[in-house]
Amino acid sequence: MKKLIVLFLVFAFSFQQNPEEKLQAITGKTTYPFWLQIPKMEKPDEKPPVLIFLHGKSLSGTDLNKVKRYGVLRAMEKGRKINAVVIAPQIASGNWNPDKVLEVLDYVQKNYQTDLKRVYVCGMSLGGYGTMHFVGKYPDRVAAAVAICGGGNVSDGCNLAKVPMWIQHGDKDFIVKMSESQKVYDAIKKCNPNADATLTIIKGGNHGSVENLFHQNAMYDWMFKYVK
Repeated sequence: MKKLIVLFLVFAFSFQQNPEEKLQAITGKTTYPFWLQIPKMEKPDEKPPVLIFLHGKSLSGTDLNKVKRYGVLRAMEKGRKINAVVIAPQIASGNWNPDKVLEVLDYVQKNYQTDLKRVYVCGMSLGGYGTMHFVGKYPDRVAAAVAICGGGNVSDGCNLAKVPMWIQHGDKDFIVKMSESQKVYDAIKKCNPNADATLTIIKGGNHGSVENLFHQNAMYDWMFKYVK
């Protein structure tokens, strides 16, 4: 009987130290409400990286569940394990504000254990623009970023050149022209020809089909190898 009690206590302690991944809605703490995943860590003092996902225009609104319809959260719901603190904010309308995205990041870093040198940002469509706007304003806070079927400001080229960037766009995208990604990539390379920036043109990819990138290993493997 004593052995059973000891085993139970060991199991309970282990469970407390290594909670399962969970997704929770955080509202009223920052301007943008957001989904937050706290990952299961092998060691209690281990600091996980942070992955920020910025959604596209169709997921804007006041129903936070919409953010699960595609992208990182959709991939997670379909079984993808992401060993990171995942942040998925929502905008009510308009464009992503990099200052408000930073507000969310600051809140999470202040209240949860994270690796400050491993912050990654990815986004699609309007979220692709948001990714480049955020990195363009706060390059010192990001280790690497992926912008899918979006665009950005050419004036941010030199700041974007400071962060490893993987820009991806379908050549059959009639919603956001491929030239939107091309011009930002060109601005990065104009500022620094040796910048760690890659532009991938997806043959036959349209504005919706490129969502499958969130369900593949390549994007996550590429981002997570970088440390600020």
